[in-house]
Amino acid sequence: MTAAGAPRIVVAGGHSAGHIEPAMNLADALRRLEPTAEITALGTVRGLDTALIPGRGYPLELIPPAPLPRRLDRALLRMPATLAESVRAAGAVLDRTRAEVVVGFGGYVALPACLAARRRGLPIVVHEANASPGVANRLVARMTTHVFTAAPGVRLPHATPIGIPLRPAISGLDRAALRAAARRRFGLWPDGPVLLVTGGSQGAATINAAVSGASAALRGSGVQILHISGPRHRVEVPEGDSPHVVVPYVDEMRYAYAAADFALCRSGAMTCAELAAVGLPAAYVPLPLRGGEQRSNAEPLAAAGAALIVDDAELDPAWIETTLIPVLTDPGRIADMAARASAARAPAADVALARHVLAVVAERRALASAVEDRRRW
Repeated sequence: MTAAGAPRIVVAGGHSAGHIEPAMNLADALRRLEPTAEITALGTVRGLDTALIPGRGYPLELIPPAPLPRRLDRALLRMPATLAESVRAAGAVLDRTRAEVVVGFGGYVALPACLAARRRGLPIVVHEANASPGVANRLVARMTTHVFTAAPGVRLPHATPIGIPLRPAISGLDRAALRAAARRRFGLWPDGPVLLVTGGSQGAATINAAVSGASAALRGSGVQILHISGPRHRVEVPEGDSPHVVVPYVDEMRYAYAAADFALCRSGAMTCAELAAVGLPAAYVPLPLRGGEQRSNAEPLAAAGAALIVDDAELDPAWIETTLIPVLTDPGRIADMAARASAARAPAADVALARHVLAVVAERRALASAVEDRRRW
């Protein structure tokens, strides 16, 4: 970076893991490219921010959440005052950190952060992870030409598809090399198919219930189960010979991915991107909310032959027994789907986005220097 010192960057991707993880993965890539970079994360107390961000080693500044109501109710009437308060708080953080660029990932903090940046004439960079953009990013994308998306065809102005920033431990994972150690880690047998079950960071009651009900049939067919239930869910497991391992949460998902041959999971943008990156086929159960955005995330993988999609209302033990077990017990089909998943992976989006953010900072500094030179003359 130039003689002006370390680049000062604020990332705004709070509330959910789907917003926080890409923001933190970008921050890590920025630190690798520019070790002196001063990176501050914006978040709220309503989400996972205080649980996930400090552990990644970045300063966390909390501002009032500004969720955008999706229907006409009292929350919509309160929205102007709520947003104004959040914008003021975000602006105070930008001033205190002397931010040079704001990178928004959507969620409760992106809109106020970017509005505060716009008022100060700071450049804004936007990343949209979902195939169907959220309300915040649809608004913010109109404030800048620096707009990046996970996939082509996302309806945002000036959008450039680059994929989703992932951890190198995921994007560079060799599942075959880690397989034996990963299975030992979870108490799984070294041989035989393993179904990874996860409903995201908080778990999913529908998925948990369906798998618990089909546990005997799965294990009777020789399928082992690695079941990430979510910290708030209790899963009952019937007795059986092959393992059905239930854990509330997994900190290092690369081990879960390496142990598995197939996944049954929600289709959040991060989940879809990570499974494609590691070449793990899946049956996706889109969350039946938010205008169907999770279904949009999974549809390209299903179209490529790398995944199945089952509606939340249709997922039950009978579906697992009649539709999923025949896939899990067919090594040839699993191998074909894994190859198709790998073919759908995106390049290193974390590095691509980090380089662009640093270029934006350098451009801003060059412009400021040129203006200063004209003043001197």
